[in-house]
Amino acid sequence: MKLLSWNVNGIRAVHKKNLFAPLIEQEKPDVICLQETKALQHESPIDLPDYDEYWNSAQKKGYSGTAIFTKEKPIEAINDFPESITKKYKLTDQYGDPNTEGRVIAIELKKCFVVTVYTPNSKGDLSRIPLRHKNWDPAFLEYMKMLEEKKPVVFCGDLNVAHTEDDLANPKANTNTHGFTREERSGVDAMIEQGFVDTFRLFTQGNGNYSWWSNFANSRARNIGWRIDYWFVSDALKKKVKNSRILPDHMGSDHAPVVLEIDL
Repeated sequence: MKLLSWNVNGIRAVHKKNLFAPLIEQEKPDVICLQETKALQHESPIDLPDYDEYWNSAQKKGYSGTAIFTKEKPIEAINDFPESITKKYKLTDQYGDPNTEGRVIAIELKKCFVVTVYTPNSKGDLSRIPLRHKNWDPAFLEYMKMLEEKKPVVFCGDLNVAHTEDDLANPKANTNTHGFTREERSGVDAMIEQGFVDTFRLFTQGNGNYSWWSNFANSRARNIGWRIDYWFVSDALKKKVKNSRILPDHMGSDHAPVVLEIDL
């Protein structure tokens, strides 16, 4: 099975550039997970007749949003966190409720759950760090463990954090800036401690491998980037992972697509 994840930074924008359909034709994924769709389903110009579509759009128009396209019809598709999680973690902060921003979709397939997530950005002034560190990250991890009680989990998305110094070009200059704070990085530590595997690091070590670049200072051409887009799997699936890679040369968004190949 091949799965592709991409923060498209606007599904209509990437389609208008004619850079979505060629990617799907090239990679031929079984599952497509998108973040930052910035559209309702009926507003999307994408037509993929071989896939069932599942959308979770933000209440705020033109903002956030996720989608999953899958060739295998799911047993169930679930938007957002379940009520038990939202009650426990009280996700609302001064910016609103991220559980209304279309940030999570889970689909149950025959062999596993596939989840896509667009994690809230902690903001340049770090004003959303408390929500991110104390509420969102533990809520998401608990949800993944809840799903895992039923069957193994494969999750992906823009986690809005570079986990280690190898995951961004300038770690020293960015220490304690948003996307590379101790609090945000500890959220990924917790995922790994709870048995989820960062699949990219099964195949590629060291720095220089990034999935997002600033639009300023010619950052992408100079490869001054961050790896903030991931594929994680339950430890039970670790040996079934065949490949995990970034497609840095595919344009259309400030993020690169990331691909997982797994033998299910």
